[in-house]
Amino acid sequence: MLFLLSPAKSLDYDTPLPEGVGHTLPQFVPQSTRLIEVLRQKSPQDVAALMGISDPLATLNVARYAAWRPKFTAANARQAVLAFNGDVYEGLQARSLTLAELDWAQRHVAILSGLYGVLRPLDRMQPYRLEMGTRLATDAGANLYQFWGASIAEHLNRQLAADATPVVVNLASQEYFKSVDRKVLKARVIECVFEDWKGGAYKIISFHAKRARGLMARHAIQHQVATPRQLEGFDLEGYAFASAASTPERLVFRRKAA
Repeated sequence: MLFLLSPAKSLDYDTPLPEGVGHTLPQFVPQSTRLIEVLRQKSPQDVAALMGISDPLATLNVARYAAWRPKFTAANARQAVLAFNGDVYEGLQARSLTLAELDWAQRHVAILSGLYGVLRPLDRMQPYRLEMGTRLATDAGANLYQFWGASIAEHLNRQLAADATPVVVNLASQEYFKSVDRKVLKARVIECVFEDWKGGAYKIISFHAKRARGLMARHAIQHQVATPRQLEGFDLEGYAFASAASTPERLVFRRKAA
């Protein structure tokens, strides 16, 4: 099984890293380099308009593109799972995982990325901002979905090649999962949905759902989940499997109080 996560906009390159954590290198550096070359042609005003972000944030990211190098070192990069710092990663709490758990995650978790394509948790990553839905025109097309094409799905197929019955558990947003060409992907896909009770009904509340995706990834890592049935045992922070609301391809987890 392979668990897919979205990246986070918030990054942490300041908190000291846990001791003994190894690293690997990103697997799509030539493609990332091509994207950086396109981004370096943009002014801060261009980036602000393209990404719908503030001028100071655009200026920061123009500086990041200028500083980006195809060589990843301890000085300019850190492991992706320890650099991302949004809601999903607050649920995952990677810093508290053991080295053995991080090793399992390295083989069973994949982070989709607009700039890096697919990151393993321990792949070194230089800071960036480039959401998958960005309409960045390249020689491959008008947006990043056209740029990545079938390459992400093909990569996931290779990662799952040893599995007799490959399964992808999608814990990523729809924006990011759209980068996986379903016609090319050879695995069964299972979606996990997290709902909270509010106003007399169960609803997907974005903040809670994002955190729950990270919690599910943590549950999978700590229990070395190997089958879809094992996912049903997820019970962190009050969630429970709702069998009546679920289908084999869409597992729903609900809770009454956050």
